[in-house]
Order: sequence, then C-alpha cells, then structure tokens
Amino acid sequence: MFQLTAVAGASATVPAAAKRKEVTTYVFVTGSNGVATGDNELTLRGHRTVGVNLPGHGPEEQFHHAYQAPQDLAKLATIPSPMAGVTLDDYVEATVDVVRKVSRYGPVILVGGSLGGSTITKVADEVPDLIDRLVYVSAYCCTNLRSPAEYLETPEGRTTLGGAILSGIVGDPRVLKAVRVNWRTNDRTFLDAAKAAFMAEGTDGEFLAMLNSSLPDESLQVSSADARGRKKAWGRVPRVYIRHSKDRVIPLALQDRMIKEADAATPGNRFKVFTVETSHAPTPKAYRHVTDILDGLAQ
Repeated sequence: MFQLTAVAGASATVPAAAKRKEVTTYVFVTGSNGVATGDNELTLRGHRTVGVNLPGHGPEEQFHHAYQAPQDLAKLATIPSPMAGVTLDDYVEATVDVVRKVSRYGPVILVGGSLGGSTITKVADEVPDLIDRLVYVSAYCCTNLRSPAEYLETPEGRTTLGGAILSGIVGDPRVLKAVRVNWRTNDRTFLDAAKAAFMAEGTDGEFLAMLNSSLPDESLQVSSADARGRKKAWGRVPRVYIRHSKDRVIPLALQDRMIKEADAATPGNRFKVFTVETSHAPTPKAYRHVTDILDGLAQ
C-alpha cells in the first residue's frame, strides 16, 4: 500500500533536438490506495521526478463528507466508487502516457512500490525502449505466477499480515466493485494491527500521517490481474529490486522468491538487488535510504 503531488507536462510541440540524454526523470507508480507523488529530495539533487495519476486515484474523487469526522459509515458504505471497473490495463495506459512524455527529455527510471510493481512490469512490455531502468521497491514482480494474489497464496506469501485491513473494510466490495477501507477509523484493534503490518517501527504520528494520506478505495481487479512480463520486452529492460527486510505485507521470503524467478526467466538480465532495513511503508528516515539508492542509479 505504501506510496512512492507532481504532474507530467511535456509539450508535444518541443522540437526533436530537445530530446537529450542529460537529466534523468524518475516516474513513480504508487501502490494500492496511494496518490501521485514524486521525490523532492531527488529533485533537489538535480533529477526530475513525477508521480503518475492513476485512474480513480484522485483525492478529489474519493474524499467525501461521510469520510470526515464524525463519520457517516452508513453513507460511506454506499457511495459509488471511482475505482469501480478500473483495471490494470487502465493503470498501464496512464503510466505509458507519462513515460512517453518524459522520455523526450532524457533517461527514464520507472519506479513501482508494492502493487505498483504490476503496473511497471506491464508498462515495460508496452514501451521497453523508452525505459532505461525498472525499480521494484518491495513490489510485486510476477513471473512464474500470474498475479500478486497468486503469490500471496504461496508458502512465502501466506505469512503476510496484509489481512489486517479486513476489519476496516466498509461496504460490500461486490456492490461497490472496489475495496473501500476506512483508514480514518479510531478503532484501536484495527490501528494496532495495521501498524504492525505496514509500519511497525514508525511512531504513531508517522503511521497516522501515512494513513491519512491514503485513499479509501482501491480496484477490485488489479491484484488478481495477469501481471507477467514478456521476456522479449520487459525481460530486456535493466532492473533493480529494493528489498524491505522488515516487510510484513510482502514478506522478505516472497520478495526473494520473485527476484529468483525473474532472474531465472532472464538469466542475461538479472536484478541488481539492494536492501533497506524497513517495513512495507518506510518511515521518512528509512525512505532516505531508498532515495540514496535511486539517486545512485542515475550516475
């Protein structure tokens, strides 16, 4: 779920001479329930960063009075979801559009966190020649199995604490055609379980800040969609995996399994692997290590 507001704005009238391999652009694809964000520190270090506005992921689309305090849970359970019917293909289309625009200005490093790994894999299938490097930040990389949902059913995935969100679900996903989680609840049982799963080492303030920036709705379809890449497209783009050693949502053993399977599928193009000692959703202090790794990839 962790999130990796910026807007891509390359003009279609820029002359061809403007396409110079000088400044790297990092394109960030958020995990579930996340909003479009870049990385200010990378920008300060001389790079460009942009977050992809995934379909249905606009705060203005998802936030309602019923979600504010005091909450109207009965109404919240029935409000139509902007995520209804949104698919992985929709995420891919939005991301490809951003990659096409920013690739005019220099190298592109495409970064996906958590569920965002599915999107960046399929984007690499679509436009492999426009991406200089793929970066999976404790993210799903499907190779032998078709989807994140299937990987969570493996022995390595069954230890996940991601089910902590179940008690926070509002409404019937079958009716909403989306999964809606009340991140703003004050139910201590839910909050304690979610903190243990997503940001165990964070302070209460850091954890609540993360929850309050999360969107309630996520697609019902993306986690079960076929997210496998093709060897002749995705398989030839250089790639990096940043492992989160304390992750209890995508357990470390599952991360390692996905790395191993991907490397076996494309032995001539193996992951470059880094490890950050952090949980699924890094604290600001832990995320600085991720930024340092990303910065080094452009050198």
